[in-house]
Amino acid sequence: MTTLICGSIAYDNIMVFHDRFRNHILPEKIHILNVAFLVPEMRREFGGCAGNIAYNLKLLGGDPLIMATVGDDADPYLARLHELGLSRAHVRRIAGSFTAQAFITTDLDDNQITAFHPGAMSASHLNQVSDASGARLGIVAPDGREGMLKHAKDFAAAGIPFVFDPGQGLPMFSGDELFEFLQLADYACFNDYEAQLACDRTGRTLEVLANEVKALVVTLGGEGSRIYADGQRYDIPCVKADDIVDPTGCGDAYRAGLLHGISEGWDWPKTGRLAAVMGAIKIAHRGGQNHAPTRQEIAERYASAFGTPPW
Repeated sequence: MTTLICGSIAYDNIMVFHDRFRNHILPEKIHILNVAFLVPEMRREFGGCAGNIAYNLKLLGGDPLIMATVGDDADPYLARLHELGLSRAHVRRIAGSFTAQAFITTDLDDNQITAFHPGAMSASHLNQVSDASGARLGIVAPDGREGMLKHAKDFAAAGIPFVFDPGQGLPMFSGDELFEFLQLADYACFNDYEAQLACDRTGRTLEVLANEVKALVVTLGGEGSRIYADGQRYDIPCVKADDIVDPTGCGDAYRAGLLHGISEGWDWPKTGRLAAVMGAIKIAHRGGQNHAPTRQEIAERYASAFGTPPW
């Protein structure tokens, strides 16, 4: 089943400051803050929600189709998509812009200062879901604000079931807009903070919001996740990771597991468990796309955690 993934393609520029921010930021001088940090370590990772989700869904044997916008600097990323066998047919280049990118500086206490430049992502509304023929499932992941609104309506108009996954883009929307997303979507996925923010903004409880979709998923980090569906709550345990290296992209790996389970028609416990396995595999590697298990290795990891293989 072809899954259309609407979301960001981005570069993650990750820098390490070999000291602590608190040693260089004077509280009494915050009103005239002017600091610089020497960062001898830097790496650039391929990221963005659409890129990460598609990467993980491909590992699972799925058929992901990315719909995103990139800038003039996208050639390395486009070459990578080609090498991975991921279609670039609906990746639109926006002339005169940069590809979206995050600049993340981490200190020795794992505190982070992040600057995010949306760049070409702000033009995501130029893409049309109707241009992607053959898609039978979709996801609206973090992207440009207008693009997210438009793609949700496009999916609904085309009768294509989709997951609403606002992620860090959730604060861009009012309570009424968030509720409209849920009315249009078939599924929704939040982390626990986003779920609480959605409840606060809409003025509705999580149970009420869950009634608007076939399933509402709330991830809880190391505490696992919960899936509200069929009038029930399914508690999905966290899968023990080989190592805790980098949480970047774990949510995207989890969502790829959800999409695979939905496309295969699995029940929610099995779907959630695969999602948990994908998150555990990812967190043991730096960056969002540097883990590379085979499909058989994923099945073995699932069987090790839950007793039986998923396929």
